[in-house]
Amino acid sequence: MKAIITVVGKDQKGIIANVSNILFENNVNIVDISQTIMQDMFTMIMMVEFSSSDVSITDINDKLSVAEKEMGLSIHVQREEIFRSMHRI
Repeated sequence: MKAIITVVGKDQKGIIANVSNILFENNVNIVDISQTIMQDMFTMIMMVEFSSSDVSITDINDKLSVAEKEMGLSIHVQREEIFRSMHRI
């Protein structure tokens, strides 16, 4: 199963490290990643895969919400098929 993770917030050290470490610790693979900084705002979109992981999207969302609160970010996790359906033109 694949999911899309979006991260938005004020640019600061450690955002990528914190998010990717949470994924690594839970055996979630990063398939693709795009990030940019617009003025002082950091944005990142990741496609991740859960095929080797024992955790669910809900579990990862709960774990990422800790980083979200600690760093003042907005982090959202959605199943790939839901993300694609919502963004289809």
